Amino acid sequence: MLFNKSNQQTIMQKVRFANTLWQRFKGLMFLPKKRFDFALIFDFGSETQERASIHMLFVFFFISVVYLDAQKKVVDIKQNLRPGTLFYMPKKKARYLIELPPEKAKEIKLNDTLDWKTV
Repeated sequence: MLFNKSNQQTIMQKVRFANTLWQRFKGLMFLPKKRFDFALIFDFGSETQERASIHMLFVFFFISVVYLDAQKKVVDIKQNLRPGTLFYMPKKKARYLIELPPEKAKEIKLNDTLDWKTV
């Protein structure tokens, strides 16, 4: 479960983790939109900008991305990232990236603290 500790709201019930090199490389590529009903969480191991950059090649639907620092505080939000986007880098260093269906990020604000657990 992904939830916002700042406003005590549940954002998504289902979370998945991009833990392996293959999972991080593949991300949401080739996934049908109707199957995107989860938050995909990436942990870069340390705060970075360069390694936290993403592309939207072979992702055929809009998503929102939320970047968090090591304390899981929101440092950047990009709503409605367009399919086919060649490059997006967070505005600040981030340790975590969360990819979400666009409507699920609307209540998240900069400096909110998020957390997750597997159910």
